Amino acid sequence: MENMQSKTIAIVGAGLSGAVIGRELAEASYQVEIFDQRSHIAGNCHTKRDEDTGVMVHVYGPHIFHTDDHEVWNYVNRFQTFMPYRNRVKTTSQGQVFSLPVNLHTINQFFGKTFRPDEARAFIETQADTSITDPKTFEDQALRFVGKDLYEAFFKGYTEKQWGCSPTELPASILKRLPVRFNYDDNYFFHQYQGMPENGYTDMIGKILDHANITVHLETTFHRSKRDSYAQVFYSGPLDGYFDYQFGRLGYRTLDFEGFTYDGDYQGCAVMNYGDVSVPYTRITEHKHFSPWENHSGSVCYREFSRACGPDDIPYYPIRLVEEKEQLAQYAELAKQETAVTFVGRLGTYRYLDMDVTIREALDTARLYLSSGEGTMPAFLHSPV
Repeated sequence: MENMQSKTIAIVGAGLSGAVIGRELAEASYQVEIFDQRSHIAGNCHTKRDEDTGVMVHVYGPHIFHTDDHEVWNYVNRFQTFMPYRNRVKTTSQGQVFSLPVNLHTINQFFGKTFRPDEARAFIETQADTSITDPKTFEDQALRFVGKDLYEAFFKGYTEKQWGCSPTELPASILKRLPVRFNYDDNYFFHQYQGMPENGYTDMIGKILDHANITVHLETTFHRSKRDSYAQVFYSGPLDGYFDYQFGRLGYRTLDFEGFTYDGDYQGCAVMNYGDVSVPYTRITEHKHFSPWENHSGSVCYREFSRACGPDDIPYYPIRLVEEKEQLAQYAELAKQETAVTFVGRLGTYRYLDMDVTIREALDTARLYLSSGEGTMPAFLHSPV
């Protein structure tokens, strides 16, 4: 019994991080126990069929898989067939509908022009505030690279609603993820591999967890007092929650969804952003368009509202402003003092992670554990500070 216990691993969270680490260790003959407070697996990737329409609904908002990591792409396709999907986002701003990300069509439509790529590039440079040589804030970054008009139409209002603060308070790095294109490519992502799981993410993660050495405990809270019962704990829950919020709660934004059904096609696309600050929601998602290989007469839509995350809310986006970074450093120091506990995933490391990066880090974490021997795992594979 003692020998078996020495090979039992505890994993907190049945989302992507926990499932992938659990599967890798289970295949290496470890006994794995996975704990999740929710009543379902898959975390925020959870999908389920709407009973009335048959539409596959992304319960906690849309998750679109995109990656250049060939191994990660092969990994997810091992457990689910990924169907072709391209994310083509539209935005309603100032009484018109435009294509995002900002591309040549957006520029020509917005300014009433017929620019060729080189002409558009030169024109946007005349709009840009070239006096800003070292952008520090989101607003600086936008004004420097797209100018006042495009910034106010497509970025300012949406950003204020999404983050609940002025773009002057946000770091420039947030905007660096949003491309401006001088061609007519309206594919939101630029990665080699893009798609959606044919039967949803919950089905995929269920297959990852389907191993004789894995036991999943839903609606179960794991407290750090249990850590000594296991050879190793991989914790993908909130970092501050592990330490009972000793230094206060780290800042997150959360989302509220106002769901509604429609008999037909409500908006003709999967994602419609609303750039005007006068519209209280950030976007409307129409879920049947995330599965374009299916046919449904009815439709399920979500209006999406962003706000500050309270104690009983689901955390979505880490804020990571100055105050949170100071708290984070304190929690990271506490984490490093733990024995045989490794913090993983978006919540465990207080970083925004795309799904492919989450899987890559989970694979790397499991392999490091298998190669380095028990008791030698660091608190973080990737430092959150």
